[in-house]
Amino acid sequence: MSWQNMRILAFKVMSNNRVIGSLKIRQPLHCVGLGTISCDPGVVIGYFPSPYFLSTNSYLEARYSSAEIRIGSGTMINNNISIIAERSSVVIGEHCLIGFNVEITDSDFHALDSHDRDIGLLPESEAVNIGDHVFIGSNVRILKGVTIGANSVIANSALVVNDIPAGVIAGGIPAKVLGNVVAARDRKRDEAG
Repeated sequence: MSWQNMRILAFKVMSNNRVIGSLKIRQPLHCVGLGTISCDPGVVIGYFPSPYFLSTNSYLEARYSSAEIRIGSGTMINNNISIIAERSSVVIGEHCLIGFNVEITDSDFHALDSHDRDIGLLPESEAVNIGDHVFIGSNVRILKGVTIGANSVIANSALVVNDIPAGVIAGGIPAKVLGNVVAARDRKRDEAG
């Protein structure tokens, strides 16, 4: 048994939740929480050769019973992903491509007001929805309540705090629309031309 296979088995044993459906695991995956984690056929987590393959693990947490993580068919997720649905949901569409070291959350996890934090008041959770055929670059952070439209590209290291429409390229901190995917494709064709 290879070192990576032993790591995958160890994280499976440490997990207190499981993935419903079909999932190909190439990097150790830690699944925790009381909610639902489901994957449609053809979902892959982990990629070699790529950073973090042997040095990290991927993490899926559906924290409370109302929480849900759902990943659509054919979606490819690179290494060191962290997806946490606290009380709402994180839904990723079909045939998405997600880079390494990406974080997606449906909550701030702690109240902003210090008194509310002191008494343990939970903040609101708001669903995250990522459309089909979305390409998310490495080191991206996607926060609660965000919807990313189908066929969009999120640039490396972006912080997504607001909705992103379909068919655009977005990047920056906070992420803003930088252009149109079709226009960028056509410009490349003209330059090659």
